[in-house]
Amino acid sequence: MTARPRALIVDDEPDIRELLDITLGRMKLDTRTARNIKEARKWLARETYDICLTDMRLPDGTGLELVQHIQQHYAQTPVAMITAYGSMDTAINALKAGAFDFLTKPVDLSRLRELINNALRLHISTSQTDNRLLGESPPMKTLRKQIAKLARSLAPVYISGESGTGKELVARMIHEQGPRATGAFVPVNCGAIPSELMESEFFGHKKGSFTGATEDKQGLFQTATGGTLFLDEVADLPLPMQVKLLRAIQEKAVRAIGGQQEVTVDVRILCATHKDLAQEVDAGRFRQDLYYRLNVIELPVPPLRERREDISLLTQAILRRLAEETGSTPTRLLPEALQKLQHYRFPGNVRELENMLERACTLCEDGQIKLGDLRFADSPTQKLSGSESTLAQVDNLEDHLEDIERKLIMQTLEETRWNRTAAAQRLGLSFRSMRYRLKKLGLD
Repeated sequence: MTARPRALIVDDEPDIRELLDITLGRMKLDTRTARNIKEARKWLARETYDICLTDMRLPDGTGLELVQHIQQHYAQTPVAMITAYGSMDTAINALKAGAFDFLTKPVDLSRLRELINNALRLHISTSQTDNRLLGESPPMKTLRKQIAKLARSLAPVYISGESGTGKELVARMIHEQGPRATGAFVPVNCGAIPSELMESEFFGHKKGSFTGATEDKQGLFQTATGGTLFLDEVADLPLPMQVKLLRAIQEKAVRAIGGQQEVTVDVRILCATHKDLAQEVDAGRFRQDLYYRLNVIELPVPPLRERREDISLLTQAILRRLAEETGSTPTRLLPEALQKLQHYRFPGNVRELENMLERACTLCEDGQIKLGDLRFADSPTQKLSGSESTLAQVDNLEDHLEDIERKLIMQTLEETRWNRTAAAQRLGLSFRSMRYRLKKLGLD
C-alpha cells in the first residue's frame, strides 16, 4: 500500500488550520499542524513532509525564518507562504528566500488544490543532470545546481546572458525538472512579433473582432496554461504591451480581443534577453514595475570565454551530433585546431562554436579538421591592425587596450635589448612615464 503524502500546516489561527486540514485531508494527504515556529521545527525533526504551508506572521517569528530553516535543513520539502491579500512584496521576498509558491488570504481553495498538486508533482519529476548542458567548469556546475533549485520553485526567473550562451536551453531545463514538466513549454521571441499583432498573439482573439479574424484564436498564455511561458528577448516588447503583460501576470487572467470575459490562466513566467534590463529601465525603455515582477530571481548564464576548459568537451559532443545527423563517422579535430579554439574569445558563444564546426566539417578533407579549416578570418569583422584580436572579440575596451600596450612595450624592449631609456625614447615617453606603465602592466 502506497503511503499517503504528508503536509505540515503552520498557522496561529485555529480556523485557518482547520480549513487547511480539512481541505488537504479530502485530497488524501496526512496532515500535521503547528501554531508557531517552535512546534513546526519539532514536527520537521520527527517526520519528512511533501509540502509545508506556513503563515507569514507567527507568534515567535516570521514565515520567512521558517522558509530559510527548511531550505537549510530539509531542502527537499517545498514550502508555500500564506500572506495577507495584496502583500506582493512579502510574497516576492518569500520566493527569493526559497519558497515554492504563495497563497493570499482569504485562501482560495481551488488555488490551494492546484498548489498542492504542483508540489506533489515535484517528487515525480526528474532532477537528473541534463546532458544537453555540457561542461565541468565551476561556472557550469554552479549553473546546473541553480537550475535544479529554481526548478523546485514557481518564482519568475530572469535568465541573463549574451547571445548564443543557451538561455532557452536553461529555461527548458527549469521547466522539465519542475512540477510543470507534464505541461507545455511555450517559447516566444518577443522581438519577432509585429507590434500590431502582439496582443492577439499573447491573449488570443474572437472571430470577427478585427479584419482578418476569421476564427477564434487561442493566445500564448492560454496555450501555456499549466506549463511555462518563456519570453525570449523580453526587452524588445514595446511599452504599451509591457503594461498589458504586467496586468496579465498580476491578475493571472487574460481577455482575448473581442472577448467579454477574462479567462484565468495558470502560467509560470521565465524570461531572457541579451540586453541589460536594468539599463533598459534607466533609459525608460522598460517599465520598472514589470522589471521587478519578472526579475524575482536572476540566473546569469556564463559566456564561453569564462569556461574555456569546457571547449574540448563541447567540441566532441558537437562533432558527434553532426556525424549522427549525416550518418557518417565523426570528424577528428587536430590538436592545433583545438588549441586555437581554446584561445578564441567566441563573441557568439556556443552558437558560434557550433556554426564554426559545422562549416569546418563541410570544408575539411580526410575527416580531419585542421587549423585552416576553421576559417577564423571569415568572421564578419576585420582584424585590428597590429593585433590578433578582432572587433567582435573585444568585450572590455580597457583590458583590450592594456593588452595592445603591453605587447607594444614588450616588443620595443626586446628590440632595444631591455634598455628602458631607449625603449621610452622610441615610444615617445618620459622615463618616469615608462616606469609607471611597466609597473601598471606588471612588467617591472
